[in-house]
This record gives sequence, structure tokens and C-alpha cells, in this order.
Amino acid sequence: MAKSQQTFNKKEKEKKKLKKREEKARKRLERKENNSKGAGLDSMIAYVDEYGAPTDEAPDPANRVEVDASTIELGHKRATGDAPSVKKGKVTFFDDSKGYGFIKERNTGTDYFVHVNGCLQEIGEGDNVTFDLERGLKGMNAVNVRKI
Repeated sequence: MAKSQQTFNKKEKEKKKLKKREEKARKRLERKENNSKGAGLDSMIAYVDEYGAPTDEAPDPANRVEVDASTIELGHKRATGDAPSVKKGKVTFFDDSKGYGFIKERNTGTDYFVHVNGCLQEIGEGDNVTFDLERGLKGMNAVNVRKI
């Protein structure tokens, strides 16, 4: 008589697999029954009162204030004038051969880089000038430079 192909060990492994599948199916069914989609959401909601503090209570609809969306400005405020403000300063250093130099602003004492391409007139060291500012790769640059 031939021996059975299934050994005791194989039978035990199959029993364990079957038991795991049944346990998984039972847990899935349990989760499905207990899931009330969004029940936990109410406990996670926080409201903000008129002072900006978070609260658990919903605001009173009677105290609601309507805001006109067109009055809200996003980003920075727009400039009121068309032309940028003209600054005054003195040329502290200027190299004619290389075509660049520095201007020290009168009011703040800040140094700004100036290139010959940003000059409307020829300038030299010690000249009093007016200029506009423009953002360059390494900071603010003086442009539209004119002698006073």
C-alpha cells in the first residue's frame, strides 16, 4: 500500500493558512460593520473665533459678517505712483577702464553698484548724482544715473 502524499506537516501548514484567511475575513467584516465613514471627522474639526483663537464650538451664524471679495488684496500693495522714487547720492568709486563703480546714498549711507550701461551721463568719483534702483543678480544696482 502506498503512503499518502500529504504529510502531517503539510496538513498543519494548510490548517494555519486557512485559519489566517478566516481571521482576515472576520476582521475585514468587523471593520466594514464598524466603519461609519466620517464619524471621527467631527472630533477633528476646529473652529476659529473672531480673535483668531481655535475653539471646539461652531460660530454663531447670527454674528456672521459678509465680506466683499473684491476688497481683498492678495500679495503686496500696488505702487501709487508711476515712476519709482529718485534717490540722491555721491559716487565714491568709479573705474572708467572697467566701467563700474559705487554710489553711496545720501539718506541711508547704503552703497549701490553702478555699471556704465546704467548711466545716462558720464560720471566720475566725487560727483553728486540722482539714480533709480533695480534688482540685479547680486543685489540692488543703480540705474538711470545722472549728475546733479
